[in-house]
Amino acid sequence: MEQREVKVATADPSALGLFGLAIVTLVAASQKLGITSGTSLVIPWAIFLGSFAQLFACVNDAKKLNVFGTTAFGGYGLFWLGVAMTWLIQNGVFGDAMKMTADSTQLGVAFLGYLIFTIFMTIGALETTKVLFAIFVLIDFLFLGLMLSSFGIATHAMHELAAYSELGISILSFYAFGASVLNAHFGRVFLPLGKPFGIFKK
Repeated sequence: MEQREVKVATADPSALGLFGLAIVTLVAASQKLGITSGTSLVIPWAIFLGSFAQLFACVNDAKKLNVFGTTAFGGYGLFWLGVAMTWLIQNGVFGDAMKMTADSTQLGVAFLGYLIFTIFMTIGALETTKVLFAIFVLIDFLFLGLMLSSFGIATHAMHELAAYSELGISILSFYAFGASVLNAHFGRVFLPLGKPFGIFKK
């Protein structure tokens, strides 16, 4: 019996994942910088853009056997679900008891874990594009700021570090999303992303 191998081609989901990251970090940065206030209207963007868009990219990168993309989009997509849940608790959605007993130091521990995660991803990003590498470096600074401010260490300065890092992530993610879409759409390098550094892969 003749056997045929069928390959299902899927489009690169990175653009949508990067767009989701760009939107949620823009909205979240506006709150950290004091341009907007509160987290109530950041929550929907954290869930639908920060989480769902990146989880969609994660699943489709998995179909393309892209371990790096799957891990990055999956890890950060789940992070934004955790952040949304945290804000719901802090806003008293699950009752005053949970709100009053919330210990922000536990957030610092979670941010430490994500800083470790991001350092590994930053090393991997050296062999993707220079723009993506820069995004990961800024994410490192974001988690460093979030972690130290949650631990009560140089709180104001670390909050500012997190805020401006997050804004930088948004700006670069908008560019990376645009480049991913337009480069694929036009079939040429319309917006350069920068070649890999070639340190670990020759």
